[in-house]
Amino acid sequence: MANQKVMNQSMVPAKNSSSGSFRATGLAGVAIVLAALAVYYNSLSCPFIFDDWPAIKENPTIRHLWSALSPPHNGSGVDGRPLINFSFAVNYAVGGLQVWGYHATNLAIHILAGLTLFGVMRRTLQQPVMQKRFGEAVLPLSFTVALLWTVHPLLTESVTSVIQRTESLMGLFYLLTLYCFVRGADETGGRREARGKRAEKETQDSEVMRPLVSRLWSLASILCCGLGMATKEVMVSAPLIVLLYDRTFLAGTFREAWRRRGGWHLGLFGTWLVLGFMLVCMGGSRGQAAGFDLRVTPWVYALTQCRGIVLYLGLAVWPHPLVFDYGTNVVRHAAAVAPQAVVLALLVGGTIYLLRNRPVLGFVGACFFAILAPSSSVVPLVGQTLAEHRMYLPLAAVMALVVLGLYALIGPRSLIIFAAAVVGLGWLTIQRNKDYRSDLAIWSDTVAKCPGSARAHYNLGAAMAGVPGRLPEAVSEYEKALQIQPSYPGAHNNLGCILANIPGRLPEAIGHFEAAFRLAPDYATARNNFGIVLYKNGRISEAISQFEEAVRIEPGYAEAHHNLGFALDHTGRTREAIFQLEEVVRINPDDAKAHGDLGIALDRAGRMPEAITQFEEAVRVAPDDAAAHKNLGIALGKVGRIPEAVAQCEEVLRINPDSADARAFLEKLQKAEK
Repeated sequence: MANQKVMNQSMVPAKNSSSGSFRATGLAGVAIVLAALAVYYNSLSCPFIFDDWPAIKENPTIRHLWSALSPPHNGSGVDGRPLINFSFAVNYAVGGLQVWGYHATNLAIHILAGLTLFGVMRRTLQQPVMQKRFGEAVLPLSFTVALLWTVHPLLTESVTSVIQRTESLMGLFYLLTLYCFVRGADETGGRREARGKRAEKETQDSEVMRPLVSRLWSLASILCCGLGMATKEVMVSAPLIVLLYDRTFLAGTFREAWRRRGGWHLGLFGTWLVLGFMLVCMGGSRGQAAGFDLRVTPWVYALTQCRGIVLYLGLAVWPHPLVFDYGTNVVRHAAAVAPQAVVLALLVGGTIYLLRNRPVLGFVGACFFAILAPSSSVVPLVGQTLAEHRMYLPLAAVMALVVLGLYALIGPRSLIIFAAAVVGLGWLTIQRNKDYRSDLAIWSDTVAKCPGSARAHYNLGAAMAGVPGRLPEAVSEYEKALQIQPSYPGAHNNLGCILANIPGRLPEAIGHFEAAFRLAPDYATARNNFGIVLYKNGRISEAISQFEEAVRIEPGYAEAHHNLGFALDHTGRTREAIFQLEEVVRINPDDAKAHGDLGIALDRAGRMPEAITQFEEAVRVAPDDAAAHKNLGIALGKVGRIPEAVAQCEEVLRINPDSADARAFLEKLQKAEK
């Protein structure tokens, strides 16, 4: 009787908390949405920074939806990830390069992920294996986990840095895969208890509908899993985690899980084929920054991850200091991370033990390590050896453990602590987003926290170079980067660009360019920049050689083609110049200046109808460009289309009323018209 009494006490609160819970659940969802909007509202105006540039601003494939499914092979975050590239193309189609639209999409993805996490937690806590301990607080505990995760400042990089949509979108698909699985399993008997108002509806459902509904949920979970595989490689662990979830919360054993839903699990494992296709057929050049054949050995990378994983856990509990870019430093000696290695070994060993003896706790640990494993184990990722965005989804496991653990210890009083934590974490997220307000702000913050990072000094130098009056500071930052890492081609290139514009320092600039070529012979950007320096200093033939080398190395390099065409035209090689400028408008049809320069070259070659077509394209692309209208007006005047030429000159004066040349030419045209 005593046991029966305990059982009744555990069941009744669960029923009461569920009856009429639809409204409470809805309010909790609204609260998550409002909290996310409150803490990330100030991120909407943050500019594109760092890896956003090659993935978005310098990515011609997002200019058209039809080309977005073939992302560029440039080593950026979209390389080999067509779904991410397509999402950026949609942003571009809606708002061009207006950055707020990209941030708004990132925030929407994060909100959906928070709501999905809420749904996963709520349905997990409603499973029989969890109800005895947490049945009376399913809604508040689920809400707390999701809310803490949503506002946690450790996730700011994943939400505020636009390119880290790769992480947040993958996280959303991962959570949706699990949520759809739980919903479908509930329909097939994973949890048959009807609760509250839903009880009446469920008893009225026909038994014929249950298999159909379950099948729809299963197809949805497989679809989400496949989309996740097409988003980021970290999704690889999702089928394993779903199977482990089934064993832990639904079936009780792997054998039973496979007996009940073996076909479903096979479908999920089948999505590995999608990932395989992405890696083999669309992997692009990311292999240059990830794999076993790089300069960082698996052992050295594993040592570095000992430091990183313990660091991530610390930041989950105490999110300070947060660092935007940890650089490429690695740990080469085990003694340097011995304490962290011991902690990590205990955690991994404990997880393995708990998987057998305390499956629920083991599942939480397995989620954490399985999601981190692709990026934080032994496969070297030399572009970023440590990165906070990797904690986007693993943080959910940490939050679940903290919330449920503290509630188990002190009961409802823990909710007061969590409420205070939400406020504090939300405030920290708002403050952290302020660091993203400019390149200068984020890199100044990064250098202050990681003074030994050559890449941080390099990027701070690049940010300073764009601010009037701060070129000397930019030079200093590049020099610091080279002191830390003398073999830094990018720092040599950028320093060469600046020094070339300082009187008397051209020889130093040339020395830095030569150093960049020595370190990276196929450095197309440096070749192009050196060509510009040579051209400005009257060394035209040498400049042409550098531009030619740049386009040989990178045939799709529009700027180098443009510079080569301009230089060839300057030397009278008009036919060759036209070919190069045609390449520019083929690569980037929306380059108004390229259309204009091509038109001028065609005019010089006597191909006036084609020249007019190019000038018209320039006006179409840049309707407020006075130079484009002026070129078109002059060309139209040459072929006798006087009224149209007059209209173009009037447009120039509308844009630039002080243009004396346009006014004089307009008067000339008006006289000719009479």
